[in-house]
Amino acid sequence: MIATETRIRELADRAELADLVARHSLWIDEHRYDETDRLFTEDVVVTSARGEAKGIEALVDLARSNHDTYARTLHSKSNLVIDVDGDTATVRAHDIAVFVLDDKTEAIAAGIHHYRARRTERGWRFDHLVISPVALTDGLDRAL
Repeated sequence: MIATETRIRELADRAELADLVARHSLWIDEHRYDETDRLFTEDVVVTSARGEAKGIEALVDLARSNHDTYARTLHSKSNLVIDVDGDTATVRAHDIAVFVLDDKTEAIAAGIHHYRARRTERGWRFDHLVISPVALTDGLDRAL
């Protein structure tokens, strides 16, 4: 039987990692780039179809170059699979994103985010992220 303290630690780790994933969506959608160090380690490596970034400064530059051109974005993560192994963890999440192009059109993207995290003195932080695209639409006429 798993000791109560061990189970509580495991649940707390999983909750903190799930919160980081949710905050990642807010970080990109609300341009909270001043909070980057609350989510990522200084040596973070991010790989996506739109480029690779090594380090926080490069990550912010990559995010800005790919998202600041939109009128608005909305990322929604789901199907989190969290595996904790001591002071390291992996998180897999589905991501659906809406990219508002203007007041009449938007594009929709889907991808899978593969996070790797490590426990730091300030809590869990992502040190690696690979974004695997699944689908991306052209601009769609807005119905609402």
